[in-house]
Amino acid sequence: MEYSGGTLDDLMKIIFEELISKDFEIKTSRGNTSEIIGAHLHLKNPRARLSHTDRKGRVFSGLGELFWYLSEADSLDFITYYLPQLKEESVDGRTLYGAYGPRLFNQRGHDQINNIKAALQKSKNTRRAVVQLFNAEDISNRKKEIPCTCTFQFICRENKLHMVVSMRSNDAFLGLPHDVFSFTMIQEIIARALGCDVGEYFHYVACMHLYEEHREKARQYIDEGWQCTEGVAMPVMPEGDPQSAIDWLKKVEEQARADKPVDLDNTEMDPYWLDLARLFNIYHFWKGKDFKSIEILKNKMHSNVYDEYICRKLEMTSD
Repeated sequence: MEYSGGTLDDLMKIIFEELISKDFEIKTSRGNTSEIIGAHLHLKNPRARLSHTDRKGRVFSGLGELFWYLSEADSLDFITYYLPQLKEESVDGRTLYGAYGPRLFNQRGHDQINNIKAALQKSKNTRRAVVQLFNAEDISNRKKEIPCTCTFQFICRENKLHMVVSMRSNDAFLGLPHDVFSFTMIQEIIARALGCDVGEYFHYVACMHLYEEHREKARQYIDEGWQCTEGVAMPVMPEGDPQSAIDWLKKVEEQARADKPVDLDNTEMDPYWLDLARLFNIYHFWKGKDFKSIEILKNKMHSNVYDEYICRKLEMTSD
């Protein structure tokens, strides 16, 4: 089944409506689900990667998960700072076996991200720019948590970088919004490193599913009555290889998580990256219930795209 839309919200609305209409008769170890077999999602504008609804607008946890990947980490403490529910997925209480970061950047000694960059720089028409996340040993491994994502593939045509993701399984309510955010950010990062623009995003899922416990929440998402957000997207990432900016942001994120937020007032970085750094600090101040500092940082944001997410934090009084 093919589903196409200009924004993440457009796609989630269609998917939720179909999954809610089905019987929740697929029994799994985590509860009953409804499912779509062979779902093909086509996001025309990968920068429209954020939900603009109260229920699924999750820029802070999405950004945290992305930098967990980019930091090559498998640390449980790191990711549960943003997504506490993942604590239940760890076997040893310290790490997550299926963490994507080590698989992306150190898969049996191979840096897959740099390898596909090199392949595309050598030949922009190559069909070999594939990253593998699900491994042969995963199917026989009895770990609680293994990758839902099988592969990334990057295809450059007419100086635009398209991304094709293949997944064995995808939780439509909890997983899909975070996956689309993180994966399309990686798409844009690689596009900029190659000196090209972002193309389109294709998300193939063997079993797209909705757990019965999330049925009512999915219905509430649809009933929010949000308007079509065509054209509302994250700002365009600055031109040029973003690696130095990402390395700087890794330090900003780490310091915020360690309760030592970096003073950004005299930092000479592009406003795009400064806004992301402020989001990390805002999340830190929210966890500490320092709403005055959040107001100060909100007024320093360059883009107003993030205003609604910051305002929601200001309206919340607890984690």
